[in-house]
Amino acid sequence: MPAVYVTGHRNPDTDSIAAAIGYAELKGRLDPNNEYVPVRLGECNAQTKWVLERSDAPEPELLSHVMLRACDLMQRSFPVAREDEPIRAAGLAMARAQLDLVAVVDDDGGLVGLVTERALARRYIRESRATSTLEEAPTRIGAIVDVLQGELIAGEDKLLAGRVWVQAMDVTAPSGISEGDVVVTGNRGDAQKLAIELGAALVVLSNGSALAPEARELADERRTAVVISPLDTYVTGRMITLAAPCRAFMESDPLTITTEDLVVDVSEQVKESHYGAAVVIDAQRHPVGLVTRSSLVSPRRRQVILVDHAEQGQSVVGVEQAEIVEILDHHHIGSIETRVPVTATFDPVGSTATLVVERFRQSGMEPRRSTATMLLGAILSDTVILNSATTTERDRSVIEYLERVLTLDALTFGREMFEATSDVSQVSAEEIISRDAKRYHAAGGEICIAQIEVVGESLRDRKRELLDALVAARSAQGLHLYALMVTDVLSKGTDLLVAGDTLGAARAFGATPTDGEIGLPGVMSRKKEVAPKLLAAL
Repeated sequence: MPAVYVTGHRNPDTDSIAAAIGYAELKGRLDPNNEYVPVRLGECNAQTKWVLERSDAPEPELLSHVMLRACDLMQRSFPVAREDEPIRAAGLAMARAQLDLVAVVDDDGGLVGLVTERALARRYIRESRATSTLEEAPTRIGAIVDVLQGELIAGEDKLLAGRVWVQAMDVTAPSGISEGDVVVTGNRGDAQKLAIELGAALVVLSNGSALAPEARELADERRTAVVISPLDTYVTGRMITLAAPCRAFMESDPLTITTEDLVVDVSEQVKESHYGAAVVIDAQRHPVGLVTRSSLVSPRRRQVILVDHAEQGQSVVGVEQAEIVEILDHHHIGSIETRVPVTATFDPVGSTATLVVERFRQSGMEPRRSTATMLLGAILSDTVILNSATTTERDRSVIEYLERVLTLDALTFGREMFEATSDVSQVSAEEIISRDAKRYHAAGGEICIAQIEVVGESLRDRKRELLDALVAARSAQGLHLYALMVTDVLSKGTDLLVAGDTLGAARAFGATPTDGEIGLPGVMSRKKEVAPKLLAAL
């Protein structure tokens, strides 16, 4: 069952992670026929880790991209043969699976080669020009008995490497039989005896024929193996060569790929290989799938639900190659494009987590306690404990609901969260400016706005260090402007540090910059109070 990944944006904040966890839980309960997996696109920040630990919710797995991988389209059911198995068994498995190849493994299950229809055809076309032989494919008598569904009545199991003869002519005619060969004959005692006298290592009696008494005595004396076959003479002769082991026919250097290999990187190799496939192997070289040419025709794309963002630049790598199933966001409509109509919600509330909780309630369901705690932390984070300009009555209503579900005081929880995670004195400037950074497309070029919440003026002495980091990041990323919002949850205001068009940013707020800094008292929301003004001015 292919997974549907529920993902927030890059540089994930608490709302992004909580919304992914909550919406994946809700979708999974509403639609048990699909697997909904919450994922993250980067490292969780300190605040998010605190809420994850407090809620006892597992951290979502990291999703590096949604480009198609081999495991997304590989055929998981395919024939496998051991290298010592008769080639007939491989051929039958090939026919049953309607494939042109069989993976060949050793005793430990590791891939050692491929048997292909082309290899079998070449083998038997060559054989049609001369006497059949086991010289290139030494074969055990036991394998011949199994293939013939016959019975070994004299001699013992051993390896054969001679030619294969059908003794159908008068026994006085030149036979060509020599030491170590295999001879197929019928119920003629003289032919049986002659084959043994000429040194045959194995005599096969077709049509269930009996071994003549004088031939048995000679076979015991010469230690010649004798097998009774229930098949007719022609079929018996052909089946003997089909008892040869797979290792004699296999290609020992097949095209192999891993489950995580990108389809775009391996598709040409698959198309160009004469057998038109690659074997997908795990770390122990066990074959776990096949990617065939037919797999590459209109493959099903990986499916994603986007929460807390709708900008391609903020989304998972390769999102343009994925199938976007749904969008749930509380920001402006971004640059995401879809190939088909999808359900998309852009609702102006303080947090995506608010929308997730509302969906739970509309469905008559209550989130698990761990999920509810995550969603509470997300709303308090995005609304800065309900003080941000983005806060709505719907956010307050959801907070009241979660307080009842969790039997705790939300404002106390929020203050604990910010106080426990606002100390960034030991965090590098580079991490601070990139931890919660979002990119936007403005008329003058791409801009990036990061935000860090603090309690008091803990970053005041690091202003120069932060501005230098912004300047370096802006240059490295080719941005028109890179800004950092240092938001104090106690004073309920923001100091905006700007690298790039500082004067343009200052005009947006009708303020005067001071050495790259713009004071914004009462401003706390990037989404509602900062990003729109910067995008309009730049």
